[in-house]
Amino acid sequence: MKVLVTGGTGFLGRRLVSALLARGEVSGADDAEHEIERIVVSDIGPGIAPLPDDSRIDLRLGDFSEPGAAESLIDAGTGAIFHLAAVVSGEAEQNFELGMRINFHASVRLLDAIRARGHCPRLVFTSSVAAYGGDMPEVIEDSTILTPQTSYGTQKAAIELLLNDYSRKGFVDGRALRLPTVVVRPGKANAAASSFASAIIREPLEGRRYACPVAEDAGVWLLSPRRVIASFLHAADLSSEAFGMSRALALPGMTVTVREMVDGLREVAGEGVAERLTFERDPFIETIVYGWATRFRPERALGMGFAPDEDFRSVVEAFIEDDLGGRFVA
Repeated sequence: MKVLVTGGTGFLGRRLVSALLARGEVSGADDAEHEIERIVVSDIGPGIAPLPDDSRIDLRLGDFSEPGAAESLIDAGTGAIFHLAAVVSGEAEQNFELGMRINFHASVRLLDAIRARGHCPRLVFTSSVAAYGGDMPEVIEDSTILTPQTSYGTQKAAIELLLNDYSRKGFVDGRALRLPTVVVRPGKANAAASSFASAIIREPLEGRRYACPVAEDAGVWLLSPRRVIASFLHAADLSSEAFGMSRALALPGMTVTVREMVDGLREVAGEGVAERLTFERDPFIETIVYGWATRFRPERALGMGFAPDEDFRSVVEAFIEDDLGGRFVA
């Protein structure tokens, strides 16, 4: 079977490609496990870290939103698709046209390319908890209505609806995962409004000072990269019957304030590391962040076998192990 990973050279895409190669097989819409013969990795550029050296990888660099691009990435042998390509939240809010072109129109082109092939592959789509917003209840339930208050959240919610309808029509076997904020991300900060949640851990551990743009009481619903990749693979393994009429769900995570995150950093790495963090509040970032849902009751996802991280300490320790080679700057 061929597998397509859009956004495949990015932070999560690269990890997913590595996990798929190590696993060696993936489920298709027939619910059977198939050997992975090739992984088509699509992205705008090569990324900050190299992909594994594996003959099964077919790297396709280029603008995913260009006409004909989606059609060139899939064929009748493409049985599983992981659609991760996206413009991040802050950038999508500041550049409406870019967000619409990548997050919405390119995704529609991918769905239409799949429909034109007529072979109904399994597709895992990375949505976001940014799909919630507005006058939210204290705790987000599985039945909470989507009322996004950002362009990014609106674009994600729109593709969720289309994915549900394309699945209902039998064009694709889709499932959309509303990701919490993913912490800790390696590399440099990006334009995502959530970028601070990784930076307040990553920068001090790597010996750099960092000014957090939100207050200590700001809450984040988060999930580690390890659990996100495990969730992608688990979603691909589940049958269409497991999802039923609704192909979208919020993944389990944990609610942590900035203060609690810094306390966790201090517990793992010590006071000297935690002291590298200061606060310089940014009204633009705070407006987005304080509009996010931070407390969830994802009973449906838990019942389907998805799982959160054990605690925030384990999230910090996983970053040190996976991305810093087991060391940090004390």
